Amino acid sequence: MGEHGKWRGPIAFGGAVGRATLARMIDDFAKAYLHDNLRWVRESLLLKLEGLSEYDVRRPLTRTGTNLLGLVKHLALSEARYLGEILGRPFPESLPRFEDPGYRNHDHLWVTAQETRADVVGFYQRAQQHADATIDALPIDAPGHVSWWPRPEVTLFNVMVHVLTETNRHAGHADILREQLDGAVGDPPATGPDGTDWEAHRSRIEEAARAAPSER
Repeated sequence: MGEHGKWRGPIAFGGAVGRATLARMIDDFAKAYLHDNLRWVRESLLLKLEGLSEYDVRRPLTRTGTNLLGLVKHLALSEARYLGEILGRPFPESLPRFEDPGYRNHDHLWVTAQETRADVVGFYQRAQQHADATIDALPIDAPGHVSWWPRPEVTLFNVMVHVLTETNRHAGHADILREQLDGAVGDPPATGPDGTDWEAHRSRIEEAARAAPSER
């Protein structure tokens, strides 16, 4: 407010310096917002392992072999690469390279008998710590290079959106896999009564699906 209570506009952000300050504030907000969401979905994913046997966290539950612990392993590799070497901050452990001719994504979406749950979860936690350090150290417009993307020149913003999108996608897969295993839903997963008659609800959906007209 100016003299006599009259609005004189956003004086604090007038001029080039003010606009630069405002732009940096917006950038910092965007980075913090994406980072907070990534932290939350990481935790949600790991909760899907709780209370399950070694067999159940590893067993393939779809035709293509999708399994809970394999999703964690895959996302650990993704964070370690995308929020590491891509932005000039290599992860300190050896990693398979996505651009190698023999690389196949599904080879890293399951867990061998020799790998323990602690091994995989520990790898994910170390990848998270490295990714968090990268995010904290760099501005959101820091440059990176993803050789296998159609537009390989990227920024931290692009990479954070990609990693968050991928993690959310696989967390959704994990929700469905966990419900298939023991009916548990939510964070943390629970199988106890919540007041909803799920059998009746499912029956209504089934009835509606069967009543829908066939496509011609």
